Order: sequence, then structure tokens, then C-alpha cells
Amino acid sequence: MVWGGIGLNQSLGPVFFNNLGPGRGSGITAQRYIDQILQPHVVSFFQARRNCVLQQDNARPHTARVTQTFQQHNNIDIMAWPALSPDLNPIEHFWDQLQRKVNQLRPGPRTAAELRQALINAWCNIPSDAINRLIHSMRRRCQAVINVHGGHTPY
Repeated sequence: MVWGGIGLNQSLGPVFFNNLGPGRGSGITAQRYIDQILQPHVVSFFQARRNCVLQQDNARPHTARVTQTFQQHNNIDIMAWPALSPDLNPIEHFWDQLQRKVNQLRPGPRTAAELRQALINAWCNIPSDAINRLIHSMRRRCQAVINVHGGHTPY
């Protein structure tokens, strides 16, 4: 499982989750999200910058009370994201670009270590202007949703 963040002229990641496995309770929990993403990566990122807002979906680890308390305590501003909203988060398009780059590799990665390295290499080779275009597209994306009253958009 991989996490990442993007912003104007910057990216944060890729960050690989540790200690995940099969079975109930061994996936991404709120505490794992705090311990492996927020505390070591997001807090320092926000402390070094002004006017940052974290956009995340409504996955349970993101919305858990312990996560919300942690974010408030560490001054991490969260963008409100309505339940069942169209997924307009620009990171989704970044993930698509990343996957395309990895899928183009010949031969493709055959082991977890090769996949990890391929993801890191692909991440580092997505230019910041491509990320900036995704960020700048938010106003247009939101307006498209408004125009179709929450229906299907080309995004």
C-alpha cells in the first residue's frame, strides 16, 4: 500500500506502509495512518509551509476520531470532502500517471522490491508542471460538477 501527496511545485511521497498483512485488522487503521503517514511525513510538511490544506477522501482511517484529534492537535487543516462526492481529488490523476509509467516498463517489475523501486522512479519522473496542471484544474473540475448538478463529468 502506497500513500502520497501533491501540491503546487511539490510532492510528498511515495510512502510505503509497513506491517500490513492479510486478515481483519491488518490493513490500514487510523493508528497506522497516524504513525506511518501523518506523524513522520505530514506534520513536518505542514510545519514548514503556510496555507496548506490536506485533501483526503472519507476513508475510515482519515475520518476516525483519533485521526481528527491528531490533525487538530498538529494544526493540519483538512478540506471538507462530502460523503459520496465525485472523486475530483487531483492525486487520483497523479496515481493514474504513475501507474501508466510503471505499466510501460519492459520487463515489468517481478518482485515487491522491484515494484517499489519502479514506483519511486516513476514518481520522481513526473514533472512538477504536470502536478501543477492537476492542482490548477480543481476550479474547473468543481465547476463541471456544479454544471451537471453532481452528475457525471469528463474527469
